[in-house]
Amino acid sequence: MMILRKPISILTAILFLTSSMVFSASETTDSLQVATAPATTEVEAHGEHAEEAKSPKEVVNAHIQHHLQDDYYFTFFADEAEGKHYGFPLPVILIDGGLKVFSASKFHYGETVAEVDGKFYKLFHGKIYETNAAGDLTMDDHHHPTNKMPLNFSMTKNVVSLILTAAILFFLFVGLAKTYKNGHNNLPKGFSRVLEPLVIYVRDEIARPNIGEKKYKKFMPYLLTVFFLIWLLNLLGLTPLGINVTGNIAFTLCAALFTFFITQFSANKDYWGHIFWMPGVPVPMKIILAPIEVLGMFTKPFSLMIRLFANITAGHTVVMGLIAIVFLMKEQLTVGGATAVSLVLTLFISVIEILVAFLQAYIFTMLSSLFIGMAVQDHHHDDHH
Repeated sequence: MMILRKPISILTAILFLTSSMVFSASETTDSLQVATAPATTEVEAHGEHAEEAKSPKEVVNAHIQHHLQDDYYFTFFADEAEGKHYGFPLPVILIDGGLKVFSASKFHYGETVAEVDGKFYKLFHGKIYETNAAGDLTMDDHHHPTNKMPLNFSMTKNVVSLILTAAILFFLFVGLAKTYKNGHNNLPKGFSRVLEPLVIYVRDEIARPNIGEKKYKKFMPYLLTVFFLIWLLNLLGLTPLGINVTGNIAFTLCAALFTFFITQFSANKDYWGHIFWMPGVPVPMKIILAPIEVLGMFTKPFSLMIRLFANITAGHTVVMGLIAIVFLMKEQLTVGGATAVSLVLTLFISVIEILVAFLQAYIFTMLSSLFIGMAVQDHHHDDHH
């Protein structure tokens, strides 16, 4: 098959490495954190250890926000009464007058100050700030810390999940590639039998119709990469591991930028002619349409970014909200009744989410191929019409 000539693994590696840098180096570790985080220095990390009493609704909202956020720990569950967390920390990699590498366990979920090579760092609402030994933070008028933030390339939960997913894809497609190494007509074995019809589906139902028979092969490695990467990440997001990569705006931005740059650098003169000097329309209309078409170049990847981010985030929020019925309605429905209602509704929405996981991967890939096809196809038109 033609996908073997340009291995999907190369583009997968580039995609996850670039995304990893966006995740780690971005000052906005999670766009949802700033809007929802408490504005007092006494509340550490994600507000989990606040001593003031919280209503059940506030506790549920805090758990939902924590699930949606990126983190420096893989926490499987926590005993809030005893202040114990069960999971494992991830490596923190900072550049601050030199390379600083240490375990996130030094923060103890934001409760303590980490000392590294004579410098002190504090984890506050998912971000790392340089502080003094006491961990003091200086707040501005909007209750945001003004302390210096070191350059952060840490291995967060989303980065680890992305690397793991890319490794799984690499392993699966190497197995599929070996099937065709000695002949195109060989039948795949094992899990490769599941992958082959999906590859053919992307080729025949997405790439060929939108890009065209002559040019679709050039873009198949990228389209296969984004389809399987997003699909597998969406499925992992349905597990209890707290993975929410595709619900992170940094990842969807990175993926959308890949589509944008591939589209623009592959475009032919017909494409640019339609943008800057639309054929077949009066000159005054050409002048009016040019800035609109230029704006459309940027709104297309923006729609890709927001669509994936919003749909996955909404799905995770709904699932977590339905699980919370057990806690919020146990007095009205009794523990058994609330559990039964929560299980039924959660099972129902989870089945829908499995469909959405595939659907969002399909939509992103289909729209990417459509945008690329518009840029590379030759347009035949008559100016006098």
